[in-house]
Amino acid sequence: MTETLFPSPAWPVLPVEGQTGSYPVHRIFCVGRNYAAHAAEMGAEVTRDQPMFFTKSALAFLPSGRHSAYPPGTSDYHFEVELCVMLGQPLFQADEATAAAAVYGYAVGLDMTRRDLQARAKDARQPWDMAKDVEESAVIAAVTPAAQFGGLDGKRIRLLQNGDVRQDSALSDMVWSVPELLSRLSGLYHLAPGDVLMTGTPAGVGPVSVGDRLVGEVDGLTPVSVTYTDPE
Repeated sequence: MTETLFPSPAWPVLPVEGQTGSYPVHRIFCVGRNYAAHAAEMGAEVTRDQPMFFTKSALAFLPSGRHSAYPPGTSDYHFEVELCVMLGQPLFQADEATAAAAVYGYAVGLDMTRRDLQARAKDARQPWDMAKDVEESAVIAAVTPAAQFGGLDGKRIRLLQNGDVRQDSALSDMVWSVPELLSRLSGLYHLAPGDVLMTGTPAGVGPVSVGDRLVGEVDGLTPVSVTYTDPE
């Protein structure tokens, strides 16, 4: 086996509730405008033509419960709490039933965003990469297996900033369901175990400041948390 010219990091992993093994994080796919109220607060409308996908590198991953330095290049860093879906089987051009059966588990995540860079990119009709694929911007909690979590019906998603509720919505408010999203995404990629889908955020997103502690919650899942420190 050929040695690398410099150290290459291993895939990041997540703990799994009730399991001794860990879940490796390979690719992180994200969904934009999957809650109508959030789309409206961002000045956009939702459609049922095609989900809006974008990506974050696995190098953007940060385990829950850590401190994170306020990132460079922004003065308007925003929180977005999301339900994360972890794949356990390969998917390609799958129907919704097959996609649903391929889910290994769920977790709570934070899709942190350089909102000022995103607004600038939107105005210039440019990609969002520098706004979304930010170091330590995919904060994800422990995985709960799908059978243990059960269905999404009746469950809520929320975010607390320093103990105050900022986001609170029903998971049923998602424009695109999890099976629909995975089915559509599998028409674009050969999906595999280790791929993570962050399913979009409800209304109420806002900026964080140094010293803030964020806690994201979904009923039935382990909460995600992060505390922001001075820039490095």
